[in-house]
Amino acid sequence: MKERVWNHKANTNIGQNFLIDKNIVQTICEASNITSMDSILEIGPGKGILTTALIQSPAKKVYAIELDERLKDILLPLEENNEKLQIFWKDALKFNYRDIEHLRPYPNKLIANIPYHITTPLIWKLLEDAAPMGLNFMILMIQKEVAERLAASANSKDRCPLGITLEKMGQVCILKRVSPNVFRPKPKVDSAIIKIELIEQDFLAQNPTWKKLLKAAFHKRRKTLLNNLVSSNLLTKETASAMIEELGMKPTVRAEELSIQQWTSLHERARRYYP
Repeated sequence: MKERVWNHKANTNIGQNFLIDKNIVQTICEASNITSMDSILEIGPGKGILTTALIQSPAKKVYAIELDERLKDILLPLEENNEKLQIFWKDALKFNYRDIEHLRPYPNKLIANIPYHITTPLIWKLLEDAAPMGLNFMILMIQKEVAERLAASANSKDRCPLGITLEKMGQVCILKRVSPNVFRPKPKVDSAIIKIELIEQDFLAQNPTWKKLLKAAFHKRRKTLLNNLVSSNLLTKETASAMIEELGMKPTVRAEELSIQQWTSLHERARRYYP
């Protein structure tokens, strides 16, 4: 069995970089603070090193979503020997996270080493579909540069729409930088473990006005907020100028400079035109 596990060739086209360091697994599990009240979701279990630790934890249920069915000979024995583990052989980006019949008890924590190339769309989907259902905590291994963007504060060049949304819903913090040496094959980028806590605004990511506003504001990073709101056809120049002036901001302000309080106020005013 062991030989079959390590002879599995990673499919880098779907972002497979298998975690091999048990010390990192321990760090992830300790940061997750798993109790008997928790139901866990893992995306991309790979060869099961983190999955094994999760099913050995006090969690009452562990769900895993894996796209690569070549891993069945590795993961199915784990499922067969552990009643708390349930595996879905699906694409995480297409999975129905609102299906409470299959997800009962519903996972409140996501703990995963997710495929790096789908990080942003996957987190958006989870905020839209899973957060309103009860998911409120995530410990994720992701690319370091993406982690820095998600945790970026106002006035940072790394500021991004997803990071702003996460800040509005709760908080993001980087727990640990991780070397490529803990993976096989080694990725060409450094990684980071992040913690996301969702505290409020469960339905924010579903709000079309919020998403339109952020998309327009970051349409072209070198442009001002005013020019982006106008050039993206979200608002007229007169309306956008009046909103920015009403909030006490300079007409030359850029989207990455706004605080979360300013984003909240801007959104409240934008809803007058895009409810």
